[in-house]
Amino acid sequence: MTSKFLLYVVNTILVIWAMDSININGIFKKNRILQARVFYFLLGLSLIYLVTNFIWDLYSSIKII
Repeated sequence: MTSKFLLYVVNTILVIWAMDSININGIFKKNRILQARVFYFLLGLSLIYLVTNFIWDLYSSIKII
């Protein structure tokens, strides 16, 4: 198991936990449940990717120094 994969797993848990605290019901139109779920899913994937790559790049740059 590579360390980046482990970082993805940990960040997935953290992002899901953090996104659970957001009340997004007021943002979307009524009866647009599927669109809201797709948006929420894509937002979660984006956050997981960005946070993981940020931590990985930070680790890589510190490792070089």
